[in-house]
Amino acid sequence: DAQIEEIVQYVTGSGTLRGAPHINDVTLHTKGFTAEAMAKVEAQLPSAFDIRFVLNRWTLGDEFLEKELGLLPHVYEDPAFDLMRHLGFDEDQVREANDAICGTMTIEGAPHLADEHLAVFDCANKCGRYGKRCIHYMGHIKMMAAAQPFISGAISKTINMPHEACVEDVEEAYRASWKLMLKAMALYRDGSKLSQPLSAVNDAAEAALAQELGEEVEEVDTSTAKQVEEITERLVVRYLAKRRRLPQRRAGYTQKAMVGGHKVYLRTGEYEDGSIGEIFIDMHKEGAAFRSLMNCFAIAVSLGLQYGVPLEEFVEAYTFTRFEPNGVVDGHDRIKMSTSMIDYVFRELAVTYLGRTDLAQVTTEDLNPDTTGGDGEPEYVAEETIAEAVRSANNGGAPMPQFQRTATKSSSGLDRSRGGIVPTVREGNGNGGGNGGGNGGSKGEKGYAIAESVQVTQVVAESTRVAQPLTRAEAARLQGYTGDACGDCGSFTMVRNGTCLKCETCGATSGCS
Repeated sequence: DAQIEEIVQYVTGSGTLRGAPHINDVTLHTKGFTAEAMAKVEAQLPSAFDIRFVLNRWTLGDEFLEKELGLLPHVYEDPAFDLMRHLGFDEDQVREANDAICGTMTIEGAPHLADEHLAVFDCANKCGRYGKRCIHYMGHIKMMAAAQPFISGAISKTINMPHEACVEDVEEAYRASWKLMLKAMALYRDGSKLSQPLSAVNDAAEAALAQELGEEVEEVDTSTAKQVEEITERLVVRYLAKRRRLPQRRAGYTQKAMVGGHKVYLRTGEYEDGSIGEIFIDMHKEGAAFRSLMNCFAIAVSLGLQYGVPLEEFVEAYTFTRFEPNGVVDGHDRIKMSTSMIDYVFRELAVTYLGRTDLAQVTTEDLNPDTTGGDGEPEYVAEETIAEAVRSANNGGAPMPQFQRTATKSSSGLDRSRGGIVPTVREGNGNGGGNGGGNGGSKGEKGYAIAESVQVTQVVAESTRVAQPLTRAEAARLQGYTGDACGDCGSFTMVRNGTCLKCETCGATSGCS
């Protein structure tokens, strides 16, 4: 029992400062540690892997470091600050105290154990600071091969390899797994990731210990991990800085709109996968300086998109920017108001490429025909009637009974009345063509003579306007209203006033009258 107790204490440590070499309750008391601070340290030691994880500012508190030890904030807030070194303990003293308090975490070198006994304690990886033994990766593979014939599926088991394993070792592991007919094989090489839950390399103190003991493996581990981290960072930076050029022939769209009475054309260029890669902004009737600035801004955004800047970042940065021109947006089915020209551009891009319906005033449901209660019929029935009349006239002069009224003879070849028109009858000249625009009958044969389609359209339009009442939209246009909203009161009573618009409700103008 006494031997077992010594072995366990060698592996796990005593878990207390009492009786430890160099760093113990007596030496820390002489350094200024109070009873309260010693109690905090003792409470954390049984579960600690290293005394540095306990003897630090997070366990003792900043107030203790300032009042009792006299440390300044800029000293203990430094990430490289080491309290053990500040108290005057060197690396050898810290290592010996750490082995006694927290243990060596390996059974190798424990008292009362012979070398032939160690194989039964081997683990997947090296244990502790001094451990050198581990299960060979072929042991993992052979164990799985022994169990595979009795299992219908694959085995969820990781084959651990040491950090110094090379490419040939990995190839050998996969080939052996294939020969032994394993259904799956998961391999992990120690230290192959920049961070992992368990690592044989701890900190600079352990690296110094490895160098002191002549263990080249541990030293290579530390330098290799740093080298891998540096290479990875460099590759990521180069990838982000690489420009992705658009194809010579590219797709896209052109959106025309008016923002606050100013016409703007937005054009986009897309990659093969449909993602946006460039934009063009063309202004109408703007000064050369403003137009040039908008062009340069579009080029800057395009370069950002091609160098990997997400469109979401541009949308968050430029939406809701407020400057002139702004106001009502005309010509866009989803966006009806914008605070600036730039706000409109990135609202449109967000709606089209990101699906950001929250930035549009009109949702997809608002565009459905049943939203306003309509049955899908056109608003102006009179226009449809005119089109039918013209088509009927162009298809050979067939009779149009829907326009027949009591008629009187007219000099133009058409019988006119207040309600509509009826076709007249003329005799042909016998040469295959109708005299005076007839339909081409022979002599003595009667045909229907009609005027040109433009004249028919005018006559039908006149009769339709008389037959049907004006709509509200037509009546408003006859009164001079343009249909634009007032920027001050919001009323749709804007009328033309010279080259600008004037509101008849509040008297406000669009700015130039």
